[in-house]
Amino acid sequence: MIPLVGETQDSGEQGAVAYRVRTQDAASLILIDRSRGNGPYILMGRRASGHVFMPGVYVFPGGRRDPSDHCLPYARDLDPQVLEKLMTGVPRRMGPARARALALAALRELREETGIRPAGANGPDLSMLRYVARAITPPGNVRRYDTRFFLGFCEETVFDMSHFGDTDELEDLQWLDIAAVSSLKLARITQTVLEDVKDLMKRAPSVPFGNPVPFYSMRRGRFVESRL
Repeated sequence: MIPLVGETQDSGEQGAVAYRVRTQDAASLILIDRSRGNGPYILMGRRASGHVFMPGVYVFPGGRRDPSDHCLPYARDLDPQVLEKLMTGVPRRMGPARARALALAALRELREETGIRPAGANGPDLSMLRYVARAITPPGNVRRYDTRFFLGFCEETVFDMSHFGDTDELEDLQWLDIAAVSSLKLARITQTVLEDVKDLMKRAPSVPFGNPVPFYSMRRGRFVESRL
């Protein structure tokens, strides 16, 4: 998982260099299971203690988009409304292929960090993924990411759970009652996006694909939310 809005490194020379670091595309997947108990339950894991950045913090699976993500197969494309939102408000032109690669990156990171993979011989079904938030790592970090948060429901997409388990990236992987997650050690942006998702599900449990997408960034030293 990558550093996001609200988390900064130490000031000084490291911070001064970080201001010149180019922002990289990244993606994260919020996976929700509504079949467990009183639900819904959300998948989270704890960053390993050996990580330099935010050790011991609980996060959603996710990471940087790789160039090879453009070439990954998929069974069905993203919903047109999701594609449109992903291509909105981007300084550098983003076409459908780059937008799709973000969703594929989120699913690849899910597999690498948790062992969970979408079932299907022709690749994952992207059509059921919602786009629920975007956040940019603020200046002052050695690495900066422009992260898109996707949401998926387990009952809508078939996932292979046979290899589910802790990895070098995420420990203590758990399906957690979404109402109780806030008691864990969370990064500021994780808590913010989690509250957004809970509000979305209260207003419309199906989470429509065309919902406005909150966009979090830093402007002139202030934490700002806008809508896509």
